[in-house]
Amino acid sequence: MFLLIKNIKNLRLIALVYLSILTSCGQKVPSPKGNNNERPNIILIMSDDMGYSDLGCYGGEIDTPNLDALANNGLRFTQFYNGARCCPTRASLISGCYPHQTGIGHMTNPHNSDEYDYGVPEYRGFLSKNNVTIAEVLKDAGYTTLMTGKWHLGDANKSQWPLQRGFDKYYGILEGASNYFKPKYPRGITFMNDTITEKAKDYYTTDAFTDYAIKFIDDSKQEDKEKPFFLYLAYTAPHWPIQAPQKIVEKYKGKYLEGWTKLRETRYARMKALGVIDENWELTSQDSRDWNSLSDEQKIEMDTRRAIYSAMVDRMDQNIGNLVNHLKTQNMFDNTLIIFLNDNGACAEFSELGSGNPNHLETKKAYNALSYGRAWANASNTPYKEYKHWTHEGGIGTPFIVHWPKMISKENQGKIISEYGFLPDIMASCVDVAQTNYPKAYEGNTIVPASGKSLVPLFKGENKQIHNEPIFWEHEGNKAVRLGKYKLVSKWEKEKETNWELYDMETDRTEMHNLANVRREKVDELRSMYDHWEKEKSVFAYSEVLKIRAEKKKNRNKNKK
Repeated sequence: MFLLIKNIKNLRLIALVYLSILTSCGQKVPSPKGNNNERPNIILIMSDDMGYSDLGCYGGEIDTPNLDALANNGLRFTQFYNGARCCPTRASLISGCYPHQTGIGHMTNPHNSDEYDYGVPEYRGFLSKNNVTIAEVLKDAGYTTLMTGKWHLGDANKSQWPLQRGFDKYYGILEGASNYFKPKYPRGITFMNDTITEKAKDYYTTDAFTDYAIKFIDDSKQEDKEKPFFLYLAYTAPHWPIQAPQKIVEKYKGKYLEGWTKLRETRYARMKALGVIDENWELTSQDSRDWNSLSDEQKIEMDTRRAIYSAMVDRMDQNIGNLVNHLKTQNMFDNTLIIFLNDNGACAEFSELGSGNPNHLETKKAYNALSYGRAWANASNTPYKEYKHWTHEGGIGTPFIVHWPKMISKENQGKIISEYGFLPDIMASCVDVAQTNYPKAYEGNTIVPASGKSLVPLFKGENKQIHNEPIFWEHEGNKAVRLGKYKLVSKWEKEKETNWELYDMETDRTEMHNLANVRREKVDELRSMYDHWEKEKSVFAYSEVLKIRAEKKKNRNKNKK
């Protein structure tokens, strides 16, 4: 068939038809490319298991001058949400979809295991090919794509690894945690697609992740100085095991001998003064024994555990400072979009007073323990309730810092933004600033539509509501839905029906006054929305998940015999 192109209008029509045919055939459509000099570099930094108020710019006492500077010269979001747990958060972050839409409706499978593979697309335990990653989208848009740090999205075979999901270069750990000083496989270090053993005398994963990030940036600019880069820097700090170099721990030892009650009160007052919480929101009840009930020996031990944890956050901030300084010396800082957030609320796993032999907290040149305990996690999440795993604010609220000098005007630098957002918004924002499109098909696979909205209008200083539709959470039976100022939330308890609580996030974000009995019509409205979402996304009841897991365990034990 031959067409005579008589004018530009006909040419545009033919182009649209061509694009339509490609899309309907499941082919990748070339993304529109902006001028490389105009499009920013993008750095996405994530911490691990850190509490909402641990950073100085969110009310904490830990020394975090570099993140504080990014917040004071950028934007600080007070109501940004993660996914309550490590791998569901990472799945939603990297894909722009809800975790259940990515195959990680529960958790990722441990190395060489199918523990979290429940035999349906929503619960496979690794990132689905029906999703695209930010790296895949930006790579097609002309970005160099780099990653260092924690992957935790599947590692059973290399098809699930970062280099097979859009990243050009990778250095980090594939699973969820490692020894910070001597990571050993399978919770060890992978460089590109090879597992390696690091033998440097002063090796520390937080340092190494940053050093390789800087190296990867330099390498990419040597290859093509005009090409923008996307860097995903996923620290494991301060996830357990809590380990830090001795010099930094010594800086904090003795600072926590007044205990967690005093720490919570001090942070609460500072947060109100900073404007990151409303002065009318109440401080939640203390979720631990009284500090003065501890012996002097226990107080010293708990002070040391908290000092180790704080040192880990401090060291991470120092490394972020190293990265920022490198960007400045290379004249890349002004047109680099930096986003910082945390993957879930503070971790209360293991016990109230921490775990790991207290006699082994101090080693030759370092301090280490398994955890710092629920009592300190409660302080890390000041003023909110609950922790990692749960969908109350202490489980899903995260610090969220955005820095981008070329976009954020001077009059908006240091602005605190109370408009709420959630993980899928990051994919939408990256697509927006990269001047590209989110695909309907990729490498022959139909792609799940993304769920987020671009935050760029807020970066520009627009006073705009981003979400006028409900957003949802579910993890291990803990559920929530938020629409406007109202949040409906439920904490899963075995053998009980869902017990919904309703809160007004404008007057009571600390979730102290349950309105469920007085606003039944609002409960019914939001519950209906949740029920529809749960059915649409094929979310299992957690009781069903437990049955499947019990059966899998039974079969494994039978096979062992």
